[in-house]
Amino acid sequence: MDELDAEIIRLLQTDARQSNRELARALGVAPSTCLERVRALTRRGVIRGYHADIDHAALNRGVQAMVSVQVRPLSRTVIETFKDSVSRLPQVLSVFVLAGGDDFLLHVAVQDLEHLHGFLLDELSQRREIAGFRTSVIFQRVQKTVVGRLPAP
Repeated sequence: MDELDAEIIRLLQTDARQSNRELARALGVAPSTCLERVRALTRRGVIRGYHADIDHAALNRGVQAMVSVQVRPLSRTVIETFKDSVSRLPQVLSVFVLAGGDDFLLHVAVQDLEHLHGFLLDELSQRREIAGFRTSVIFQRVQKTVVGRLPAP
């Protein structure tokens, strides 16, 4: 990936809705060059899609939490089954498989604290493979919208 590719990625992360012509103008290259570079980045899997940033509260998901989960027995089958199962729950936004004291980290978003409590009791505590879980309510979130490439070691 060269400097032009890195700049294309930075600009698309800033505004993925800009036209190829606008992107090419900002880069100082021909639109055909820009289009081919974007297509190549997409073919290589660097650009995986274009997404809208949605306000979770507008979707009646005013409370978010991170739930650390430990499962037993620790096996590939249990890990894959649990990951697939919880990722389909409507309250779960993201599932992270971890190394260390916890096996999973679930990012959940629900209507309110009562619904969070219900999710924990009805969806998680009933599962036999869960040895334990710990919940942290999210008060605020700061997320980078533009992620750049780190230098090679």
